[in-house]
Amino acid sequence: MDQLALLFLLLLGALVSVPVGDRLGLPAPVLMTLLGIALALPGFVPNVDVPPDLILPLLLPPLLYAAVRRTSWRQFAANKRPIFLLAVALVFVTMTCVAVVAHAIVPGLPLAAAFALGALIAPPDPVAATAVAGRLGLPRRLVSILEGEGLFNDVTAIVLYHVAIAAAVSGTFSPWRAGLELVLSAAVAVAVGLALGWGANRLLDLLEDATLQIGLTLLVPYASYVMAEELHGSGVLAVLTTALFLAEYGTDPDDVMTRLAGHTFWSVVDTLVTGVAFGLIGLELHNALRTASGRWGELLGWSAAVVGVVVLVRLLWLLPATWLTKRLHARRDHDEDIPVSRRETVVMWWSGMRGVASVALALAIPLTTGDGAPFPGRNEMVFIAFGVILATLVVQGLTLPWLVRRLGVRADTEREKEFEKELAVRAARAARGRLREIESAEELPEELSEQMLRRAFEIGVRISPDLADEERREAHRQRVRRLKRIRRIHQEMLSAARHEVLAARSEPGADPEIVDRVLRHLDVRSLR
Repeated sequence: MDQLALLFLLLLGALVSVPVGDRLGLPAPVLMTLLGIALALPGFVPNVDVPPDLILPLLLPPLLYAAVRRTSWRQFAANKRPIFLLAVALVFVTMTCVAVVAHAIVPGLPLAAAFALGALIAPPDPVAATAVAGRLGLPRRLVSILEGEGLFNDVTAIVLYHVAIAAAVSGTFSPWRAGLELVLSAAVAVAVGLALGWGANRLLDLLEDATLQIGLTLLVPYASYVMAEELHGSGVLAVLTTALFLAEYGTDPDDVMTRLAGHTFWSVVDTLVTGVAFGLIGLELHNALRTASGRWGELLGWSAAVVGVVVLVRLLWLLPATWLTKRLHARRDHDEDIPVSRRETVVMWWSGMRGVASVALALAIPLTTGDGAPFPGRNEMVFIAFGVILATLVVQGLTLPWLVRRLGVRADTEREKEFEKELAVRAARAARGRLREIESAEELPEELSEQMLRRAFEIGVRISPDLADEERREAHRQRVRRLKRIRRIHQEMLSAARHEVLAARSEPGADPEIVDRVLRHLDVRSLR
């Protein structure tokens, strides 16, 4: 099996793992990791030959962009304190604790290298948090915090990792330089992200075709990441800034086709890239196995110790951090989303899975130091890193659904229905307001005006049927049944038309371009 065949196998697995995971009640990323491990064990499967410095630039930008599309700046702002405590402070604490323990138990591991190990395994993976926790019906506030933590902690961890690696290679370390590098990296990333977001927004207005607009959204995250990295900024933060800017200002409410097609496109990209990313995690087991070479006992012992540190530190940090956030929340009249019970805190604790970024950083550890000597403890660091990644991703990923069910942590569906009803009321009011403006500017027949007023009301009722009283709800249900019947008949008529037009494509003298244009017209009619 060559590399290309392996890639296609991972892509196929990414698609199949979604329905299989839904049927088994298991997260698809975890299944892909297990598939990668299964492929890594047989001898006929080749080692993955992807340069470590390309893993993050190839995989992270589309995954981050797809994740940000599901959220908003308001959610990040509402959770700024817990996200800061998790994405910045907890990364520092985890890195320090792992470094101290690794330096103490691994013979000959310098402190700078131990800090690099701590930095690369400190950040929980944003894709794992979104893909695993987001499918379990958790309260939205928990998912928002986990997404915010996963999206922003890579910024802190990657900068700290580079500082620690530089110290291990050169033998010198300056805390002031490290702090300044973190600040400058963030500033450059935000500037690049805002500039590209603004430019992409203007370019989207010029590209009126939905295909071109969606193609641009695929290029923008890569451009943001690469440009920020070239200017020594954080590529991750640049992508987040660009994506948040476009989510806030790059959405045209009336551009229905682009929005529908874009949603489908990014769902496909997210599914495929996520599957490949987690499949690679399992396949990279080759690298960890090669480092063992008869030292299984001590390497597994060191890995277990570091896993214990990572898991325990997160729990010991979350308990007081949640209490502190609640106290700060109680003193302010803010509608901030925070964990409200110990059960939710336990779910947050068990959701700290490591993933793609940790794999890429572990494989990117240099082979030699500045004087040409082998990088101290590199093999041990790679093995421990993979031990932590696989233990947290597989063990926690497989048991998280059970834990959520056991603790009974669920989203507040009543609150969601109330918010949906509120949006339905606002939509209906906006429609009626626009109708009044049209009536003041144009003379509408009374019959047409009443018909449009009923349609304005139906806009809200179709979103939330609870808006209408029982008599109107029954009338609405009857109309819906009638409309469904009409739509079914209409769809069958359109289906016959599509079959006839498509059959003409193979007739002698038929122009396939014209046939496809007519077929697209019928397809658009089918969406109405």
